[in-house]
Amino acid sequence: MGRIDNTFAALAGKGKKALVTFITAGDPDLETTESLILDLEKSGADLIELGVPFSDPMADGPTIQLSSERALAAGTTLPKILVTVKSVRRKTDIPIILMGYYNPIFMYGVERFIADAVAAGVDGVLLVDLPPEEASEFKAVADRSGLAVIFLLTPTSDEERISKVARLGSGFIYYVSVTGVTGARSSVADTVFSEVQKIRGRVPLPVVVGFGISDPAQAGAIASVADGVVVGSALVKQFEEFNGKELHARLSSMVSALKAGMSA
Repeated sequence: MGRIDNTFAALAGKGKKALVTFITAGDPDLETTESLILDLEKSGADLIELGVPFSDPMADGPTIQLSSERALAAGTTLPKILVTVKSVRRKTDIPIILMGYYNPIFMYGVERFIADAVAAGVDGVLLVDLPPEEASEFKAVADRSGLAVIFLLTPTSDEERISKVARLGSGFIYYVSVTGVTGARSSVADTVFSEVQKIRGRVPLPVVVGFGISDPAQAGAIASVADGVVVGSALVKQFEEFNGKELHARLSSMVSALKAGMSA
């Protein structure tokens, strides 16, 4: 079992759910990213999603698009992100998932990327534009290397897609709570609860829910039916207003509150 599997198993053994926090690697710089990963863990994050900045992030709303632009302007690249993960690994064993788009990996070279990612300490990847129907080559190499390949399910996923993701996915299933792009929202759709229960009855992997979750009450509600909660845009939004120690303090406070909301 890898770090992702071990984390979900340990949480389940305590009757707890996973808090997955998303930040964009390199926003505002990779040194800050490294220190923030450690802060997020101390504040209650159970898994870290690192966004790989991309020039055409079609699934992301304005908040994460702007974050990617800031990271790219700071000179962030995929090789530099792997160096950062390798450095972080000297200090923590928290699971780290790279989330982004296939193009940077294609340009890097699939086999080279997977080998380098595993060597750096990356536990999994979630590529929003690589559906399971097109992922066979990537997944074959990843499976041999022990890199989890995480797939998305959405409110429009039919039974065939659910079965396919259940069969091919690893690490966990990421359920997108809304149709559309990423972004904090004021409420969670009522249909999420029944959909998550249905999916959990059909897949052997943990199911986490993301897109639009922005406060402790929403996180707590989702945690009542899912195995984990992903919070991204609400955290990334803070990078627009804060920096330095104030940014660290703001994110730590938010993550602590989210984790508390999931335990209420």
